[in-house]
Amino acid sequence: MSGSDILVAAACVGAAFLIGPALFRAAWWAIGKRKLRAAGSRPLSATTHRLWSEPRPIEQRDPVAGPGGPEGVPRPPFVFVEEHLTGSQPCISVRDSRNRVWRAKWGPEARSEAFAVRFAWSCGYFVEETHFVPAGTIDGSPVLTRARECVDEANGRFCDARFELDDPTVKKLFEEHSWAWDENPFVGSRELNGLKIVVMLLSNWDTKDRRDVARGSNTAIFEHRHGGRREARYLISDWGGSMGRWGSTMVTRGRWDPDGFEAQTPGFVTGVVDGHVRFGYAGQRADIADAIPVEHVRWLHPHLAQLTPDYLTRALLASGATDEEAARFSRALVDRIRQLGEVCATERPYAAEELADPA
Repeated sequence: MSGSDILVAAACVGAAFLIGPALFRAAWWAIGKRKLRAAGSRPLSATTHRLWSEPRPIEQRDPVAGPGGPEGVPRPPFVFVEEHLTGSQPCISVRDSRNRVWRAKWGPEARSEAFAVRFAWSCGYFVEETHFVPAGTIDGSPVLTRARECVDEANGRFCDARFELDDPTVKKLFEEHSWAWDENPFVGSRELNGLKIVVMLLSNWDTKDRRDVARGSNTAIFEHRHGGRREARYLISDWGGSMGRWGSTMVTRGRWDPDGFEAQTPGFVTGVVDGHVRFGYAGQRADIADAIPVEHVRWLHPHLAQLTPDYLTRALLASGATDEEAARFSRALVDRIRQLGEVCATERPYAAEELADPA
């Protein structure tokens, strides 16, 4: 092959790498638009729309039990209901001793989801009741397909599962009828920007929304009934991409990885420009890091500052962390929160190294 042929071949390979992702994005965009048009308007009858509620005093919050409280913890025995064949991880529904239905999921996201839910709830955001169940037995399981490696066929034993409550009294809107970061009733509010900060604190890179419905939206709207009134609550329905390295590609990001989480912590906040905070974060919707004013960080920080190392450690251990993982994640989160505190104390521009802890 001549030198010119080599150059042409190299150019073709380079073009394929550049054009290939663009073609995929264009296809996803077109499919998503078609799905959204076919879905029509949201079937919502709520008169109130909420994203956040004032959390209870810290001493009244239980980071182990989470948003459902001690009475909401899944109670065995568990009985098989059905297996779900969609989604990225094996998942089945089970019924517990109180006749509540839970979606049990396995895989690398079980721990990160359980903890992220506790963290977001502790800051006042709506979440689904979620628990890490280290071991148990599911009665009545048939021959499973995707979950066959997760539940022992002989005795129904399982380990390391995430249980998520499936409440039939709540109307749940996912995918085409979910919401987008740039299209919801709270755009520009401190509450929405606070949720973005929580997402970044947890390094949750999987921030797909309604615009990404062709690949699956990770936002949802849950409609609750209160007497004769209906309330729409906006939330993130999948926190599985948390507690590792943030990143915009599969090569750079991860989940439940204390090494990666610690490594990126010094660059969590990178500066303040024109009254807006700059973050080192990157994800599937990296625009969530844009245009967050200092005043919104200042609103959220008092809620974050209440999350002591002990509180965070208890939540992490309840989510399946080892003692070492809990200590490392907790220490890194405290440092990220400290960086936000530095932002609240000054609005002058500064470099990321100025936020480094001298210790």
